[in-house]
Amino acid sequence: MSSNTETRTIPNTKEVGQWALFLHLSQFAGYLVPLAGWIAPIIIWQLKKAEMPALDAHGKVVANWILSEIIYGAISVILVFVAIGIPILIVLFVLGIIFPIIGAIKAGDGIVWKYPLSISFFK
Repeated sequence: MSSNTETRTIPNTKEVGQWALFLHLSQFAGYLVPLAGWIAPIIIWQLKKAEMPALDAHGKVVANWILSEIIYGAISVILVFVAIGIPILIVLFVLGIIFPIIGAIKAGDGIVWKYPLSISFFK
């Protein structure tokens, strides 16, 4: 386990595991509807965290990644003018696909996986 990633096992019922998986994968809604990939996970997290406290940890991880992704994207857009921003945007796009998939797989196993490179706004 590298120092950038952190995993925690939480009590997991089948229902919590399904909602956690759905929470992570809902980030892909942005490919169908603009901004839905940022809004849908936050809505799911806020609506279900009181009913399923174990889901709260997954919601925080996803929200941290979304905010980090926005910040990294904004910085990359500025850096496009110095040419380094284009490769960073490509890497950010790829990580935006890979991280939710890994997070969803681990959520199905009852593991809260902190996305690498995400800034911890919510702890």
